[in-house]
Formats: sequence, C-alpha cells, structure tokens
Amino acid sequence: MVQNVIFDVDGTLVDSVDEHAEAWRRAFLEFGRDVPFAHVRSQIGKGADQLMPVFFTEDELEKFGQELSDFRSALFKREFMPKLRAFPRVRELFQRLRQDGLRIALASSAKGDELEFYLRLCGIEGMTDGETSKDDASKSKPHPDLFEAALEQLGRPDPRTVVVIGDTPYDALAASKAGVPTVGVLCGGFPEEDLRTAGCRAIYKDPADLLAHYESSRDTWPWAADAVAAAKDEESR
Repeated sequence: MVQNVIFDVDGTLVDSVDEHAEAWRRAFLEFGRDVPFAHVRSQIGKGADQLMPVFFTEDELEKFGQELSDFRSALFKREFMPKLRAFPRVRELFQRLRQDGLRIALASSAKGDELEFYLRLCGIEGMTDGETSKDDASKSKPHPDLFEAALEQLGRPDPRTVVVIGDTPYDALAASKAGVPTVGVLCGGFPEEDLRTAGCRAIYKDPADLLAHYESSRDTWPWAADAVAAAKDEESR
C-alpha cells in the first residue's frame, strides 16, 4: 500500500512546461544559439545543469554558462511566472491524501523561491512533509539526487511504500535510480510511450484524474491504471 507520495512540480502540478521552454529558447537566442522550440521543450524536466550541456559545449558553458542561467531565470520570473496556473484539483488531491494519512513530498528542479511561488499558486502551503528544490541537490534529474533528498526528508521509508508522480521521462529515470517506482501524468505534454519506456508503471491524465481514481479505488491507487489495462487485456482474449 502506498503511504508516501513524491510529486514533481513543473508539468505535474503546475502548467509551466511551455513557458519554461520558451524562456530557455529566448535565453539561448540571446547567447547566439537559435534552437527550435520543440527541441528545447523535449529537455524540460531537467535542471539547468543537465539541460544546458545539450545545447552548448563545455568550453562555452565555462565562459558564459552561469550568465546564461541567470538570464533565463530572470526572464522566466519577469515574463512567464505571472502567467502560470495550477492544474485543476491539485489542492483537493493533496487534502484527500493527507486526510488518509499519506505523507507528501515535492521534488523539483526549480529554485527555492520558485518552489515557494508554486506552493502558493497551488494553494498547498503547509500540506507537505518535505520539499526539495535545485538548492538541495548537486545534480538535477535524470540523476536521483532530488528524490534521494526527498526520501531523506520523509525519513527513509521502505521504497515499496513510496511512489513518485511526474510528467517527464527524466522523473521516471531519476526515481528508478533512487529505487522508487513512478506513475506518469500526461498534463506536461510528454507522449505516453516515452513515459512508459522510461519506466512509468501507470499513466494518468492529470492531478484531477489521479484524485478521481483515488476516490474510486483507494486500495489499488495509484496502480489502478495497471489493473484496468489488465482487465481489458483479459476481455479481448
């Protein structure tokens, strides 16, 4: 039975993937690299330390990597953060999980002040048992550092009682390295096939879909999608 849930934030709880991608695209352009939006978007879910080397050489990043990262961060906060919205029913999902005694942690590649903004945006301040951000890890996803830090904040529970919920393949890859299974959500825009290939055990649409399945099948949540798929396979035989 799941007793601990670790949530990614961008693309999972907050509708922000396109905004992050456009902020990076414009920052890259400022530093002389014209990268198509779709290519940048495919890398969202990684932190700056893992994302920038996809587009710039080690020498380039040595020269202006920090300046590029700072430019992107300022641009995102100034022009994109005011436009962000939480996905529907995030607060209700957290309330329901806490009502049943589940412990909740957040594991985000966002900076600490951005994470605080997201908590307010979702209306979930004071509803978590742990929060990890870029400031708590030496390497971001797909490395496991953020999830390892979240597990520490949860008191190192048995991995069989923990599930990670995220919207990108990088969440699943990082969680698997930390020994924890992942459930994917499609609201971040990544293809279902990519999430399953990366290791997601089940797929839901968004937080509202997670809540609906929780309320209808508490004993199997969040593996209900697996049970439904198995039942359909049996019926088709």
